[in-house]
Formats: sequence, structure tokens, C-alpha cells
Amino acid sequence: MNYLSLIVLLPVLSFILLIVFGKKLGDKAAYLSIAAVGAAFGLSVKALLDVMGGAHADLSFTWLTVGNLKLTFGLLLDPLAGMMLVVVTFVSLLVQLFSVGYMHGDKRYGWFYACLSMFTASMLLLVVSPNFVQMYMAWEGVGLFSYLLVGFWFEKRSASDAAKKAFMVTRVGDLGFGIGLIILFITAGTLDMSQVFAMKFAPETASLIAILFFFGAIGKSAQFPLHVWLPDAMEGPTPVSALIHAATMVAAGVYLVARAYPLFEQGPAAMEFVAIIGTITAFMAATIALTATDIKKILAYSTVSQLGYMMMGLGVGAFAAGTFHLMNHAFFKALLFLGAGSVIHAVHSQEIFDMGGLSRKMKITSLTFVIGGLALAGIPPFSGFWSKDEILLGAFESGHTAIFAIGLLTALFTAFYTFRLIFVVFFGKPRGHHGDHVHESPAVMAVPLMLLAALALTSGLLGSPFMGNAYQSFILGGHGEAEHHINYLVMGLSIGVAVLGIFGAWLKYSTSLLPSNVMSKNNIIYQLLVNKYYIDEIYEFTLVKPTHAIARYVLIFDQRVIDGAVNGVAWVVARIGGSLKYLQTGYAQNYALVMVISVVVLIIWSFRAIQLF
Repeated sequence: MNYLSLIVLLPVLSFILLIVFGKKLGDKAAYLSIAAVGAAFGLSVKALLDVMGGAHADLSFTWLTVGNLKLTFGLLLDPLAGMMLVVVTFVSLLVQLFSVGYMHGDKRYGWFYACLSMFTASMLLLVVSPNFVQMYMAWEGVGLFSYLLVGFWFEKRSASDAAKKAFMVTRVGDLGFGIGLIILFITAGTLDMSQVFAMKFAPETASLIAILFFFGAIGKSAQFPLHVWLPDAMEGPTPVSALIHAATMVAAGVYLVARAYPLFEQGPAAMEFVAIIGTITAFMAATIALTATDIKKILAYSTVSQLGYMMMGLGVGAFAAGTFHLMNHAFFKALLFLGAGSVIHAVHSQEIFDMGGLSRKMKITSLTFVIGGLALAGIPPFSGFWSKDEILLGAFESGHTAIFAIGLLTALFTAFYTFRLIFVVFFGKPRGHHGDHVHESPAVMAVPLMLLAALALTSGLLGSPFMGNAYQSFILGGHGEAEHHINYLVMGLSIGVAVLGIFGAWLKYSTSLLPSNVMSKNNIIYQLLVNKYYIDEIYEFTLVKPTHAIARYVLIFDQRVIDGAVNGVAWVVARIGGSLKYLQTGYAQNYALVMVISVVVLIIWSFRAIQLF
């Protein structure tokens, strides 16, 4: 198991070498990073195979001892970690290959790959962490490098603002996670996962700690109400968006809940809270995506919604379904984002209504994008169907009827906005000014699309009855036994709403059967959705503006009182010095006169003193 450390260390080594030699390497910088992540992927596959063979690792050594607090550093390998290692390294590898073409000619090419390497390493360290201190350190590393990558083109004000917004909003959630760690240590006396999960907590204590942990996940995984950073994070390069949305930053929150699941299971209130927040997020983000017109922001809200589905599944007790959707989503969402990058690379626009008819000239991109869209919409046999259906089944069979109904409605909206995007971008008449210059992306960008499309088509079968629910049996090593049955009612409803959503998008955007103004832009519902429920405005009014107002008064107090006192002392000293400078005339006779006068005064004072005695 010594090779486990190399999975993390290889991208770290790539980062160090690129920092030192990145400029000298030029375009060859990509090969170093790709080689490191490729090797890490190979070792991750070996780790997964070892886990499938029954291997398990929990290696730790003492890093720091302070009083009764002993901090350890180590490596953990179990079914959940094995699955995530392969997903993270594989998606990162394909994103880096795609970036060779997409980022070609960028003036900070080496720095881009250095950040990608360390971003990947931080997520890998998080995945293999056997204790919560190490996980928290890796968690913050993921946040730091996402900040650098979202703001990679910092010359643009919008990019630097988006990076700061992502960093600040996620810090709010991280504060909750940190407080949860403190309470856990006070309660349990340890932050080692194996020891914590072996303990029995009072339901109220477990719920409190789990909910605080979930606050961290709300920030990282862009759940309501801290979801506002993720759509703005689209200001970064599209390959970064693919990596953030598929396998790293936003996956970290779901992974935290899945990793700490034994703790969540001891707190029923925490489980309900996770399910409710996930359901609200899934529905809200899906409705916002209905009116978005920026191709990357549509996919961004799609990610927020699908992350909500994952939390919904975990909250209702469908552990296998939630983690299965995490895996499947990584593949088809990376495919969709890289496909969007291919389109943007060709059209030089992100507005879907500047596109149209691209399937004629971008056959590979269009075909693979449709495959990703079918997976996202939940059409069998594509991957998204199997995991989404399992989540809905979990909600239905656990008695969460309202959550199940909202989940179905969300699935309808998901299919509609996905194929709205597809019909507008790839079919119909060309729009905008891209004209004849549109062409398929180079092979280095097309090959990752084809590989991801293959997984979007097939990965879901691992959790299907046709393969004996193999994924569920594998992942549920410590969480019970997999169930092998089909609920045809839930399956029928799931497929039905997806087909209905696609049919509605076809009627609206590929035919003239529905009027173009079926929903007026002056409609109150449309305005609510296009303005994203005014949540950014609410934050602006209730938090940002009051904070700015308080900051202005603090600035005035600082400048006039604090600085005034300090500067006042300096002013007095300067005035005294300015007055005394007139005594320094530079003439020797003046100094001699002063000396004589001083001696006379001293003599007179001495005689007066003698007379007194």
C-alpha cells in the first residue's frame, strides 16, 4: 500500500517542478502535469482493484502532539476512497488533455497546469484522509486553488470578482465545519475517523456536529443558500469549470457527508436537514436554468441542482444512490462542460442564442454532447438514469413523499432545460456571426469528449439490475446490504417526466407548434427565475451594503481618532522641533553667547542656593 502516497505526491511534485521550470518549459509544461496525473490515475486504478479484492488501508503516523491532542497524518483506502480516487484522477487527466488545445498560447500556460496539478492533489489528499484535521487542511487547499483557477484571467474584473466571491462565500460554510470539528474533539477526544465512527453519540449531539459539518458542505457543494458563488465561477477557463463541477471542489462537500455518514446516521435531525436542503437546492437551481442563456451558466445551475439530488439521496438514507450519482455525474458533467468549451472555442461566444446548427460542422462535439444531455436528463440506459432513479426510489420508499414529488418535478425541468440547450445550440438554423469559420475541435480536445461519452453511456450499468447492482454491493461495505429489486412505478414516473421534458423542449425550440412568447418576459414567474430568485440582491441589501456602511464609519473612526491621535503626537513633536530649530543658527559667536549667559545664570543660581543654607 506504499504506492498510495504517490497518488497524492505525484501531482504535488508536478506543481513544484512547474513553479520552478514552468516558464522555461513553455508549451511542454502540459506534458509534465499530464504525466504526473496519468501515473496517479494508473495507481488509483490499482488501488480500486485492490479494494475490490478485499484490501483495506488505514495508515497513520503521529505528526504533532500538543498536550492531550495528538494530530496524525495518514492514508485511508476503502470502497468510497477507491472509487473517488479513480474518478478524480481520470477526470483531471482528461481535463488536462483537453486544456492542451483549449489553453494553447495562453501567457500563463505553465502556471495554469501548476494550479491544476495542486488542485487535483488537494482533492486527492482530502479523499484519502483518515482524520478530520487532515481532511480540513486538504479542504482548504481545494478552496485556495479553486480561487486561483477561477480568477486565472484576473485581468478581467469579472473574473477577479468571481474568485473573491467564491472564496468568501465558501469561507462561511468552512466556519461551520471548523466549529463542528471543535465540538467533535471536545465531545469525543479525538478526530480520527475510525475512532469517531466507532462511538455512540446522543442523537442531539450527533445532529449538532453533523449539521455543522454540513454547513461546510453547503458552501463547497453550492447548496442553498450558499450556492451563489458557483454560477459566477464560470469566469474561469472552461476546463477549470469542468474540473470544479465534476470531480473536485463541489464533489468535496458531497464526499464529506458520505465520509462522515456514520455520524450523520446517528443524528436523525441532521439527515432530515440534509434531505430538505438538497431538495430545495435541486428544485430552485433547475428552475433558474430554465431561463439562463449562457451555456456555461446553464450547466452551472445544472450542477447545483444535481448536487442537490445527491444530498437528497444521502439525506433520505440512500447512501449508495447518492454516491453513485456523484460518480456518474462526474463523467457526464465533465463531458458537458468540455463540450461547451469545444463550442465556445469554435464560436467565441457563450450565449446559446448566438449559436445554432452546429451539429452540421461539429459532429463529434454535438454527438457527445447529446449523450451527456441524455445522461443528465435521466434517459435509460444512460448513466444518470440509474443513479437518479435510485435517489427517487430512496425518497419514495423512505416515506418522504413531498421530497419524491419535488424530485420528479425537478427531473422534468432538468430534461427540459438540457434539451432546450441542445436544440438551440446544435440544431435549427445558424445564428450569430460564426458563419463558415466554425469547425470541429482538434483531436486533443475531441478524444476526451469521446472517452467521457463512453462512460456517460455505460457507467450507470454498474448499478443496474443487469449487473446485479454491482456498484451498490461494492460501496455498501460498511453501510448494509444492497437491495436488488425494481419499483416499476417509480421507474415509469422517472422516465415519463424526462421524456415529457424533452418533448416540451422540442415543441418550444424545434417546432412552431408553441408560440415563441409562451411565457412573457414581463411575467412575474419569468422575472423571478431570470433574476435567480433575487437571492444575490437580498444578500446585497442585507449583508453587503450594511457591511460597507459600517466599514465606512469604522474607516472614519480609524482615520480621525486612531490615526488622528498618532498623527497628533507626531505633529506636536514636529512643532516643538520647528520652534527649537531657530536656536541652531550655525554661527559660533551665537553659541558662545548662549554659553556665557548659561554660565552666568548657573553662577547666580549657585550663590542663591548658598545663601539659602
